[in-house]
Amino acid sequence: MPQREAQPILIVEDSEDDFEATIRAFKRANLKNPVQWASSGHEALDMLGKMPTRPGLILLDLNMPGLDGRKTLEAIKSNPHWRKIPVVILTTSGDERDIEGCYALGANTYVQKPVDLDGLFAAIQRLKEYWFEIAILPLEG
Repeated sequence: MPQREAQPILIVEDSEDDFEATIRAFKRANLKNPVQWASSGHEALDMLGKMPTRPGLILLDLNMPGLDGRKTLEAIKSNPHWRKIPVVILTTSGDERDIEGCYALGANTYVQKPVDLDGLFAAIQRLKEYWFEIAILPLEG
């Protein structure tokens, strides 16, 4: 099994500002995993098909132009090579329909993005603790 710090994290986020804030939060949480960034759902699916090491975690925004997070999630969870990858929805939406819909499509966790940077830092710290220190992630394949 690959070392947890060697497992890449794929962030699917159309906002460069939100991506940069998430990277700052990763650094503050001392998360050392390599990070790949896809700015759209189409780019994320293309990257997943080409990544030499399957991501240990995908952080997925819902509201993106083109192939949105819902359709991206559906594509990931319907692909036998990717369906085991934990997908965390990280979005501004707190709409119950989005929450229910994402879990129905196979999301592993749904997190509403905090509105301030300190809240984001705290949320990322908790995600790191859970997904990379507590949870046992599946082997590749």
